Amino acid sequence: MSIQVKVNPAVASQGPTERVEKIKARFLATTPEICAERAKLITESYKETEGQPMSIRRAKALEKILLEMSVYIDDDELIVGNQCSMPRSAPIYPEFSCEWVEDELDRLAKRSADVFLISEDVKKTLREDVFPYWKGKTNHEIATALMKQEAIDAGNAVVYTVGNYYFNGVGHISANYGKVMNQGLNSVIAKAEAAKEKFDFADAHQMKSLHFLESTIIANKAVIAFANRFADEAESLAAAEKNAARKAELLEIARICRKVPAEPAETFQEAVQAFWFIHLVIQIESNGHSISPMRFDQYCYPFYAASKNSLSDEKAQEMLDLLWLKFNGLNKVRDENSTMAFAGYPMFMNIIVGGVDREGKDATNELSLMLLQCAANTKLYAPSLSIRVHEGTPDVLYMKAAEVSRMGLGVPAYFNDRTIIPALLSRGLTLEDARDYGIIGCVEPQVGGKTEGWHDAAFFNMAKVVELTLNNGYDKRTEMQVGPKTGDVTEMKSFDDVMAAYAKQMEYFVGLMCHADNMVDLAHGQNVPLPFLSSLVEDCIGRGKSLQEGGAIYNFSGPQGVGVANAGDSLTAIKKLCFDDKVISLPELKEVLDKDFAGAEEIRQMVINRAPKYGNDDDYADEIAVESANIYCAEVNKYRNPRGGQFQPGLYPASANVPFGGVVEATPDGRKKGTPLADGVSPIGGADISGPTATVNSVAKLDHEVTSNGTLLNQKFHPNAVKGEEGLRNLIAVTETYFKNGGFHVQYNVIDRNTLLDAQKKPEDFKGLVVRVAGYSAFFTALDKSLQDDIISRTEQVF
Repeated sequence: MSIQVKVNPAVASQGPTERVEKIKARFLATTPEICAERAKLITESYKETEGQPMSIRRAKALEKILLEMSVYIDDDELIVGNQCSMPRSAPIYPEFSCEWVEDELDRLAKRSADVFLISEDVKKTLREDVFPYWKGKTNHEIATALMKQEAIDAGNAVVYTVGNYYFNGVGHISANYGKVMNQGLNSVIAKAEAAKEKFDFADAHQMKSLHFLESTIIANKAVIAFANRFADEAESLAAAEKNAARKAELLEIARICRKVPAEPAETFQEAVQAFWFIHLVIQIESNGHSISPMRFDQYCYPFYAASKNSLSDEKAQEMLDLLWLKFNGLNKVRDENSTMAFAGYPMFMNIIVGGVDREGKDATNELSLMLLQCAANTKLYAPSLSIRVHEGTPDVLYMKAAEVSRMGLGVPAYFNDRTIIPALLSRGLTLEDARDYGIIGCVEPQVGGKTEGWHDAAFFNMAKVVELTLNNGYDKRTEMQVGPKTGDVTEMKSFDDVMAAYAKQMEYFVGLMCHADNMVDLAHGQNVPLPFLSSLVEDCIGRGKSLQEGGAIYNFSGPQGVGVANAGDSLTAIKKLCFDDKVISLPELKEVLDKDFAGAEEIRQMVINRAPKYGNDDDYADEIAVESANIYCAEVNKYRNPRGGQFQPGLYPASANVPFGGVVEATPDGRKKGTPLADGVSPIGGADISGPTATVNSVAKLDHEVTSNGTLLNQKFHPNAVKGEEGLRNLIAVTETYFKNGGFHVQYNVIDRNTLLDAQKKPEDFKGLVVRVAGYSAFFTALDKSLQDDIISRTEQVF
């Protein structure tokens, strides 16, 4: 039931200002480039600190970067702070991995997705001044040396991939932004100084904690100095500025940068600027993505309220829109394989509005609506924007969210408090912390400022396990026996035999995946601690441990299964057609699959049309899909990580369903070799023929509380389906049906197929077209064609 709260909807009716439009146009006209500045500075720093404790080396490296990197303030900016020497560019982080960068350097500008320009000077700097130093020293190489060969072989067969943190920083976290806004970084420094008194220099075991605490002090002082560099730049620009209004803006920027983030913010602009410095430096320190602001409408609201009398609605909205544009300026370069799983320059920074507060009361406020308006005003792909829904979600917020969904930007994503809060309670969170959750990256819940969740720890290819089950653990692509021998399926007498073999393959590969994850986890703790980020997450300072060593209050690892519908529908087809109806024997079906259905299109059509399909509220298919997913989840739940936390499963792919499908042979659901897997927990495209309500009823049968690392349901609607108030009410009704039945998350693409086809033919005419890919939105024309085709193929729902 919706209730009304005292929130003025008029605050969220301000359109984009001329300043916002001008800065956006400049962003769209900028092609991403590679910047070598950070890579050069960190290499110099590591050479200077050889032999020192690793946490100190990391802090001094950050200090050198922040004190020597380029700083600049663009025309019309009010919120300042840059990641690179050029707008929209991506730095290189050689301490995590750089072999792939060296190999792909000359191909970065020629890729089919996420193109980056790179100058010959930058190539020269990287090849001569950076790469030689890091050979044998990167976190990727150290993690590889820790892994057993079977885990590496299974990764090469793409049963799973741990590439996210294998090559990069972890990210997937939310710092305590509100604490910095309210208390300033000087308070963090004071807390670290006080904590040092608890530790004994004479105790060798405690020296590591003392080194860590000293590293947080160095890092936080460096961030304050970084902010003062922008104050210097603003004052310098003001001295030369002829326009009186702009001169006043620059002087105000200088005043604010002298104050925050060192000291507490008081005004709305001070709070937003303090937030941006923290968010930016976390990104500079590590190249992890999904660094998420989460409940910005909650911790920033007091500063907005304090400034309402002196700040017009238009100016407040403009400030937020400008922050939105800053998010889009952050960038990251990934290796070619990872780019296929994360196409579209995504950074997965998630802001979530609404939900309940720590006492269980509705938390909606005016900023909740204004943040939704940011998406409408900027029409860009970042940040990821979400809404928490509960029984008391106000109608004004629900309708505003639906209106933004109708714009076709793929935001907001909708999350269900009724399922997620109990799921987090089952993982050991307190009730107050569970109520205070936000979303990291795509769909992963955690409480901000207290959690090292290691979400996206790995992608696990469930359809590949079906393939290996049918081939007795042998991988045809690599021509290796990568899995256990669980029996020749042509000799199996019952469907139970098939499921038993599937379960044994799953047990084996999940075990290897968790081992690989843990070795990467260990390497991060030993080799790349993050002192600044750690200082802003409880209780790293109190425990004298970095995040990477288990300093957070809550520690998890969250790998996700990909291809739920393919695994379910494949097993359903075997049960229905081979054992129940006996219209084709399992040996005959396997022979057809081995030939990729060549010369057997009638059999392919039979498995597509005669076997029930997940996504149509048909218990026969749905129960098998649920069982196949539960087997994966139960195995993941068995494991613990080096930080003292538990593994928790998720079911979502980013866009890995496309490259994962590329390594899977033909499957019994009728899917041909090399074609994409189904997206998230969504049905196979075209298989959900019974309407959106039937689809959400099927997906709700999954155990969404067990999959506490997140599940992802994508739905696509034709724009005509959501026209007028009735269309918005229908969209809300589908969401509510799903959520009342236990669903976790849903997101909507509202766009017609012809528009997407036109964008493929004339990409120059659709540069600003944003679509929902998986747990994120991206420019459609920046995606590889295989991913574009996958989005086009999704079922277009109508009411």
